[in-house]
Amino acid sequence: MPKDAPLNDGAALVEDSEESDGRVSGMQAKLHRRAAADPGRRFDDLFNFVHDPMTLRYAFNRVAGNKGARTAGMDGVTVAHVEEQIGVFRFLDDLRTSLKDGSFRPQPVRERKIPKPGGSGKVRALGIPTVADRVVQAALKLVLEPIFEADFEPVSYGFRPERRAHDAIAEIQLFGTKGYRWVLDADIEAAFDTVSHSALLERVRKRVKDKRVVALVKAFLKSGVLTELGDRRATDTGTPQGGVLSPLLFNIAMSALDERLQGPWKDGGAMGTASRRVRRRAKGLPNWKVCRYADDFVVLVHGSRDDVEKLQHEITEVLEPLGLRLSPAKTRIVHMSEAFDFLGFRIQWKHKRGTDKWYVYTFIADRPIRSLKDRIRALTSRKSQQNPREVLVRINLIMRGWANYFRHAVCKHTLSNLANFVWWRMVKWMQTLHRWKRKDVRRWLKAPDGSWKPISADGVELFRYGGGAGYPLPLPGQQDSQSLDLRITTHDGRDRGEPVAS
Repeated sequence: MPKDAPLNDGAALVEDSEESDGRVSGMQAKLHRRAAADPGRRFDDLFNFVHDPMTLRYAFNRVAGNKGARTAGMDGVTVAHVEEQIGVFRFLDDLRTSLKDGSFRPQPVRERKIPKPGGSGKVRALGIPTVADRVVQAALKLVLEPIFEADFEPVSYGFRPERRAHDAIAEIQLFGTKGYRWVLDADIEAAFDTVSHSALLERVRKRVKDKRVVALVKAFLKSGVLTELGDRRATDTGTPQGGVLSPLLFNIAMSALDERLQGPWKDGGAMGTASRRVRRRAKGLPNWKVCRYADDFVVLVHGSRDDVEKLQHEITEVLEPLGLRLSPAKTRIVHMSEAFDFLGFRIQWKHKRGTDKWYVYTFIADRPIRSLKDRIRALTSRKSQQNPREVLVRINLIMRGWANYFRHAVCKHTLSNLANFVWWRMVKWMQTLHRWKRKDVRRWLKAPDGSWKPISADGVELFRYGGGAGYPLPLPGQQDSQSLDLRITTHDGRDRGEPVAS
């Protein structure tokens, strides 16, 4: 497609997904180039991109490919309902018409409360938009994201393309080894629920001149919530979690904090070069580096605890106009030698055993371990009558994803112990399910040559961490009668006091 090809404003919706993908990618690349070339530019005529047939088709494909496509909003319509009963092209054509004539109005999101991880007993409220609203939000994101990505600072890692949690952890490790060992471990209280609409829209207007696009963003912010009890609640603040557009809008708001803390690192800034940072330390002035993932962030400080406290006060002042504040319960100042948790990892500057050297280590935090074990227990409950093959498929998905996320941490023994835990849970569950005795289990898992066979059901084998880890512990009554009392220890060697086969 030619780089400057005009939008076909009167064109019908296309069937070719590849053509749609290519057209949208070209549009995004052009917007990003222009935004990066002129940081002060305000973009007009973006609304035509939002309701372009190619953009809507691409946005619908994105929505249909998400796991949430099976979930309906307040109107009860799912993606399958659109595809089978309404028809995709008719649905998108009607949606495009309502956008062009200004009659489109976002519907309130359907509230659904889910438990927060960690077993705290608290719940998180998610907002489920209608399919039509999801498509329009996805179209808005396709247009706005390349513009604001040109402005976002490199210290932000959450919900951004080509960035992930592991990049933030690697950055923390890098600066931790360079002396940035005082840490402000910060968390923003109810961030997605309390961010100021006026402050957010003000930052959107700095880049977007098209009033129709700004009005559409505002309409989604003000769309309201349909509670689980059937009541409607206005949304005067916040961006409801669950929407396609919410993470981008939150990053736009939080870019104010990123710019403030990252400003000294830019060309000409007080920390812009290594020599300037060295001179600051020689004068007793602190240096700092921030790593943010959505509403969780850490500030690493090369200085003293007093320097961190002053920086915390400055951060509070930056967040206040955004309607945000630090959570007193979850925000703390800690030295890296004491360890702190971030994105499921536990990071600590500690002495390497057998040497006189210190390193910044990354371990698996305790909470993800507890969460994983709770999920495995739920799947292998003694009262469960599920199909063993389905249970194994589900366990394998969980374990593969978990091991893949934590594979760069120091976790060899932790993964091995967890593999043993899962193995015993499966064995005990199968014993209960089939009313087996110990000799039946041995007959099931022992090969004729005396070796152990992997746990399997209908061709599905239990996933093994690191290949052979966790296969297996002796069965009760065999050579090691204490195997069932094996205990998982944390990264620092503390006994968790929790039997693996509990």
